[in-house]
Amino acid sequence: MAIFVNGVIFEGVDTSDPNCWRLDAYMARGGYQALKSILSAKMPQEDVIAEVKGSGLRGRGGAGFPTGLKWSFMPRSFPGDKYVVCNTDEGEPGTFKDRDIIVFNPHALIEGMIIAGYAMGAKAGYNYIHGEIFEAYELFEAALDEARKAGFLGENILGSGFNFDLFAHHGYGAYICGEETALLESLEGKKGQPRFKPPFPASFGLYGKPTTINNTESFASVPFIIKDGAQKFLELGKPNNGGTKLFSISGHVNRPGNYEIPLGTPFSELLEMAGGMKGGKLKAVIPGGSSAPVLPADIMMQCTMDYDSISKAGSMLGSGAVIVMNEHVCMVKALERLAYFYHEESCGQCTPCREGTGWLYRVIHRILNGEGRPGDLELLDSVGNNMAGRTICALADAAVFPVRSFTKHFRNEFEYLIEHKKPLVNHKWC
Repeated sequence: MAIFVNGVIFEGVDTSDPNCWRLDAYMARGGYQALKSILSAKMPQEDVIAEVKGSGLRGRGGAGFPTGLKWSFMPRSFPGDKYVVCNTDEGEPGTFKDRDIIVFNPHALIEGMIIAGYAMGAKAGYNYIHGEIFEAYELFEAALDEARKAGFLGENILGSGFNFDLFAHHGYGAYICGEETALLESLEGKKGQPRFKPPFPASFGLYGKPTTINNTESFASVPFIIKDGAQKFLELGKPNNGGTKLFSISGHVNRPGNYEIPLGTPFSELLEMAGGMKGGKLKAVIPGGSSAPVLPADIMMQCTMDYDSISKAGSMLGSGAVIVMNEHVCMVKALERLAYFYHEESCGQCTPCREGTGWLYRVIHRILNGEGRPGDLELLDSVGNNMAGRTICALADAAVFPVRSFTKHFRNEFEYLIEHKKPLVNHKWC
């Protein structure tokens, strides 16, 4: 079961209450006050965007791009249709935060998207939800129905003259649809494959119209920013890393789950919140989802959980999915599993990714099964060099980052297996 530390998105949410997601419970927690204040004051769009900019909110889906700045790219004077789109296509291994936002506090997301629509002059929004969490999709539809009946969605919202409606759309479990342009293609009913950029979605997005795409957690943070002020949100974190962040911690910990904590919290504290290590000493951590480079224990224990600290250590905060591995993990086996995932999930549009992910998986699989050859590590490096930065989207890079980091920090395990045809570490369990 998910475990939460109350912060911005889950402030006052009793996750043990089966009705905590409902509209009346959300409004009892101060829900929709931010939207009401904007509409009653007829707050200028520029002021709303400025408030989000001032909060220091950065995209919570992985890239960490400043949210307010992204909103400012939307051409607000554009005369035709414009859209806001939420990316809840949560397919990154280790990541399970966005689905819990929908399950336990969906109206925070809905209110955040309405505010975004107001700020950017959009009259419609879509939430693209990962197809393998269909129950969450159904619950979100129920929350949308509540919001419409209460007058928060539709025409002339709360008598303000502002029109905005929001719709849910479920995918079918394709990891590639987490890439924002592949998501748009799928939303339009096409094959989910990334688009060439430019043009970027801000100018040519959904149905060829200006579109802004943000992560679930990003939108769900907006009501707090508007209601309590950008400065308060900023001060919850640290400079350039405003607010709290949801971290999905899994692997060898005693209490896996989602933890909402201030950005800048030491990793050692997060590990303690999750009940400490299970089954052995800390060996390695993937700090931002499966595509983030792995970090050895000694480096990770010096990190704080924010974009800058993790980047300086040689990895990425990414989606905030923290995968913890103990001393009994064979790093060759762990990497083989990750390589298989990216091989299976490549959409096949770009040759370097379509062919390269297969090469990476097969070579690592061969090493793991005692058939490694001298020069295989150099081969992996060569294949990676011909993949990274050479494709339409970043899936090829996402496949290469784990290979480079695992073979860098735990090279001895790969070399031992190649030479001795058996693993250095007896992989007991994952």
